[in-house]
Amino acid sequence: MIKKTVQILSKPLVVFLVLGLVLGSVVSSQADTKFTPKIKQAMAEMKNDCAKLGPAKVDGGNLLFGTTKINDNFALVDSLKAKYNCTATFFVKKGDAFMRVSTNVMKDGKRAVGTPLDPSGPAIAAIRQGKAHHGIVDILGKMYDTGYEPIKNAAGETVGVYYIGFPLE
Repeated sequence: MIKKTVQILSKPLVVFLVLGLVLGSVVSSQADTKFTPKIKQAMAEMKNDCAKLGPAKVDGGNLLFGTTKINDNFALVDSLKAKYNCTATFFVKKGDAFMRVSTNVMKDGKRAVGTPLDPSGPAIAAIRQGKAHHGIVDILGKMYDTGYEPIKNAAGETVGVYYIGFPLE
């Protein structure tokens, strides 16, 4: 009797578990937030402005779009901050790391240029797979609602990262 009951109950349980796995892999774990539309809009503008300059490339540790050097050039990140009240950053790939080369994220009262994208954070894992990451992230000790997208060169290689974020504090 007990064996028969276990057999009867095990089939629905297996179906339930399989359905959970299938649906769980389809449904995004990151729900949209109040900042999602702003992140998407600011990111689209950032990428569009860069595309107008030309293709992305890295030359001696410098991130360029066309002939425009992004390192220590704050015009675009500051214009995004003025328009959207967001933080914005360009990272360049250096070895396995991604370093901030243009940003309006502040650390100790100065722009956080030269600081790395968190090597153990969720954003870098997605970027290393050539994918975007959207979600809540700790950036230099403060929580932000963020979007990160890979910057790819003409060959399709990830050479940097676009970032847009809104502080949660």
